[in-house]
Formats: sequence, structure tokens, C-alpha cells
Amino acid sequence: MNSTSRIQYATGNTGRIIAARLLPSTDLLTGIEDVCKENNIKYASILNCFGSFQRSGYLYLIPKLETKAGAGYGDLIEVDGPIEFLGGTGVVCQRDGEYEVHIHGSMCDQEGKVFGGHLVKGENKVLTVDLVLMEVEDIHFFRKLDEETNHYQFYPVSSGQSKTTYLK
Repeated sequence: MNSTSRIQYATGNTGRIIAARLLPSTDLLTGIEDVCKENNIKYASILNCFGSFQRSGYLYLIPKLETKAGAGYGDLIEVDGPIEFLGGTGVVCQRDGEYEVHIHGSMCDQEGKVFGGHLVKGENKVLTVDLVLMEVEDIHFFRKLDEETNHYQFYPVSSGQSKTTYLK
């Protein structure tokens, strides 16, 4: 391993594969959470996620020199549809005992202009979305405030590993 690499990781196994279609007017992130709740899945990888939106709300990274990381999210960008949802990828995590879906996506408008970023819960009403989730076992996916970046970050923890190491 490269001596300059800084990595935090966990190893585990895959569980069930869940295929779903999110129906019109469902919020994308809430719909993903509901599929997980219905199937008693706490942690998952979003394998496939695409379709169309009635409207979309997302964020993207901009320079913010006043922050520790030198970057942060800008204001919410809202786009009225119909919008082609080209694809999204992400993880289903837990934060403070609640679901937190972290997903980034690419979309295009009626003229084919491509845009995208970090999709925001409550801001992405679907026309239809095809979704495939892969349950993750023996790893806990958490999102917590990272002191180094001062942003919420992804913390995978192996089941046998102490959670307190990463969830201070």
C-alpha cells in the first residue's frame, strides 16, 4: 500500500438483492428508505437507480475558503421537469439511529443539458425510477461529522469492530 494513502474501511458480505420501482410523486430518497424499512435492511449499496423526475433538487460542491476542507455545498438548485434521471449511485447509512441515504446523480433537462450532484431528501419527486439495492451484511454504514473536514462523511465499520472508535 502507498505510504501516503489514508484509508478507513471495513469488510463484510452481501445479502439480499432488492429490485423495486418507485411510483409517481414518491420522493427518491424517502422511497429508498421505505424499501429498506419494509425489507428490514439497515445498510445497502445502491447498485442501479435511474428513471425520470417531476422535479429535482440537488447541491454541488463549490469553493468555500473559510471551511476546513476549503469547499462546501452551495445553495439548493431546483429544476422543474420533466427531467431524465440518467443514474444515481450511493449508500444507505444510519445517522443518529435514523436512515440517511447518500446519493449523487446525473440528470438532463428537456434540451439534453446534463447536470447533477448531491440529491437532497424531499426535493426529487419521481415520475418513475427503477431501483436495485444490495443489502450489506457484517458492516455498519454510518454518516458522522468528520472533524478533519467539518462535513458529514461515510464511516463503514466491521461488525466485530468497536463502533466507538469511529462514532465519537
